[in-house]
Amino acid sequence: MTEQERNIGIVRRYLRAFVTKDLAEVRSVVDEDVRIYGSGTAVRGRRFAEQAVASPGLTVLDQEILELYAAGDRVVVSMAQTYRHDRTGRTAVQSACKMYRLSGGRIVQFWGEQDLYGLLRGLGLLPDVPVSFA
Repeated sequence: MTEQERNIGIVRRYLRAFVTKDLAEVRSVVDEDVRIYGSGTAVRGRRFAEQAVASPGLTVLDQEILELYAAGDRVVVSMAQTYRHDRTGRTAVQSACKMYRLSGGRIVQFWGEQDLYGLLRGLGLLPDVPVSFA
């Protein structure tokens, strides 16, 4: 197995944890001191990845990996996840693009952006009206 194939498998295991909510799996593939960048923030620590996977009140019903590319120690993924708001039963799809850097069989850094605004609108948690910047 090549380094790229191994890294793809590790990233797929991490992403699958969003569906299974398997925090033990997150611990096995994400470094304890992982650096996470996105949505204008930078944080450090696996607990942030665990919190994202746990997402109290939200359930990932489906996950579609649209594109996946690996080069050296990096894996880039574009995907769509279907979420259910557990209290209301409403569902919405959120698109995302993420880049992961791996070392020693673990994710040590990742960067990404996801359509949080669209997800919240789709779940009825924000008004479904156009934003005015005037």
